[in-house]
Amino acid sequence: MPTEISSRKKDHVDLCVSERVTFRQKTSGLERISLIHNALPELNFEDVRTGITFLEKQVSMPLMVSCMTGGYADAERINRELAEVCAEINIPMGVGSQRQALERSDFHESFSVVRKVAPNIPITANIGGAEVAKPEVRTQLHRIVEMIEANALTVHLNPLQELMQPEGSPRFKGVLAGIEDLSKTLGVPIIVKEVGAGISSGVAVALMGAGVRIIDVAGAGGTSWAGVEILRSEGKAPEDRYKEVFWDWGLTTVECLQMLTEVKKFHKGLKNEVTIIASGGITSGLDIAKTLVLGAALAAAARPFLQTLIEEGQPALAAMMRGWHYQLRAAMFLTGAQTVNQLRQTPYYQTATEKQEMFE
Repeated sequence: MPTEISSRKKDHVDLCVSERVTFRQKTSGLERISLIHNALPELNFEDVRTGITFLEKQVSMPLMVSCMTGGYADAERINRELAEVCAEINIPMGVGSQRQALERSDFHESFSVVRKVAPNIPITANIGGAEVAKPEVRTQLHRIVEMIEANALTVHLNPLQELMQPEGSPRFKGVLAGIEDLSKTLGVPIIVKEVGAGISSGVAVALMGAGVRIIDVAGAGGTSWAGVEILRSEGKAPEDRYKEVFWDWGLTTVECLQMLTEVKKFHKGLKNEVTIIASGGITSGLDIAKTLVLGAALAAAARPFLQTLIEEGQPALAAMMRGWHYQLRAAMFLTGAQTVNQLRQTPYYQTATEKQEMFE
């Protein structure tokens, strides 16, 4: 089993870099969100400030390198190089699932290297929701947090991926109770994220009730993990040819953000306590700005950074992140927002097939 996990992790990275694994029909929805141009911004571009506090640490902008990999031979290099650039830019980073690290120790360095080369940025550990449902696993999760001196633990929810995966385990009974137990006992914040099919308002309410205060919507529009697993299946089971209809399954990133914003309005006591992370199809600094006006505290991305790192190297990745930073600052300047908090208060409009709606 551990060898199978390492092989699967390598497959995931290889496919994300070399194959078209994005959604085929759905988009994030961000292309339909427009920020309102301010011809009188009444500030200088040089005065725009993008810094925020995340997990009690100051970072340069509201962007996170989302959970990606670890647990096989080349993952140590990938995570080290990602972490070095994140440290240079001063943005948070998450590691991939550490389930394998609970079962064997030969690839621990592929995870722990992140903290070694990035001692000051927020780093998040990672485990699957199906594992959290197991009491015997929950008692060990402090180990993966300590392994990378993590500032939080990300619990990823991936029922669609597990269902599509040839060796998947779509067993999610007891996950919510496990998350509630962890939120009380682990000692670091819990981040709950999907992996590309989105988090609905109902799930968000359940998570808040379980004590979760950071939710990453991870909506449809970026990488389709159903698609990744469909490509990995290659006819291994009779039902594989029927899985294609689920390639585009999920709630888009914009749909999720708008749902969760409404949830926060109706749960006023949680309004300032729940942090929303927007991921799923984030491809620019302008996208980051749009997610902030939709209610997110920060945005996250994975595959665009992974592809750039592997195909072009660290200098290109650092240049890409600086480019996104410039785009975010430009969007803030052009809407008259000097700070990220001011940007979150700016109006936007959303185009639809038949109509245009204005949001204040």
